[in-house]
Amino acid sequence: MSISRRALLGLAAFAAACSGSGEDLPELRLATGPAGGPYGQLGDRLAEELRREGLRARVLRTAASVQNLTMMTDGRAEAGFSLADSADDAVRVRRQPVLALARMYMNYVHLVVARTSPITGIEELAGRAVSIGEEGSGTAVTATRVLSAAALERPPEVVRLELDASIKALRGGDIEAFFWSGGVPTPALAALDDVRLVPLERLVPVMRRGFGPVYEHATVPAGTYGGAAPVPTVGTPSYLMCRATLPGDLAYTITETLFNARDRLQAPSAPGGRLDERYAIGTGVVPLHAGAIRYYRSVYG
Repeated sequence: MSISRRALLGLAAFAAACSGSGEDLPELRLATGPAGGPYGQLGDRLAEELRREGLRARVLRTAASVQNLTMMTDGRAEAGFSLADSADDAVRVRRQPVLALARMYMNYVHLVVARTSPITGIEELAGRAVSIGEEGSGTAVTATRVLSAAALERPPEVVRLELDASIKALRGGDIEAFFWSGGVPTPALAALDDVRLVPLERLVPVMRRGFGPVYEHATVPAGTYGGAAPVPTVGTPSYLMCRATLPGDLAYTITETLFNARDRLQAPSAPGGRLDERYAIGTGVVPLHAGAIRYYRSVYG
């Protein structure tokens, strides 16, 4: 497909901002997450859809949310994914120059233990070895807040491992639990038959009082990971973010492409299994980019 006029205008403006001319249109760098993870998979699909529109889109593998926001702030990426709590912190606390394009889908906080583990509540993590997620990940931010809200009698022995390493460490007996924040089901966990989830729902009011409405009540459905009963937990959305300086026409095109291709993107746990414009505009204290606002107004007036 030839490049759309709006995308061409946006990229020309972007090129001019980068190099002082509109020649040699630059790449749109999309900061995602680890290969095989939900952000990595969704980023690959979104980049391919943007290429169909004639854009030069390149996927950057990262530790996810916090690293992605940093890369957008310092100019190493134009757009990327982030958990809502990390994005909220970036805008409200650190004043980073980033904006939202869309609220994407709900992430569920997974507190994972071995199926035979005696741990049934988060209070039993006191003094135990626990992975809170990779450094620079949104999971690590959320897990740290969950543990703070739990007010354990003794702090756990915290390690920072990405998802695959956490699974390996749990199965090897090096840790007794790990946190993961992702869509349901997360394929790497759904492939296992020797783990279960610990409920976290009692912490939602505590976290909302401390950090605001970025945290919600969420429930992992029965049977998702072999469990006979649903598991109530903490939920926080994922956002598609961008640099504040991203040209408006380019922001419009990315947002439009996101929704035009939503069936092919297969975003996890989106409302009704599809991305939804009404859901997408709810980004809390994180402002929407003007180009994204223009797209939503073109759809709903």
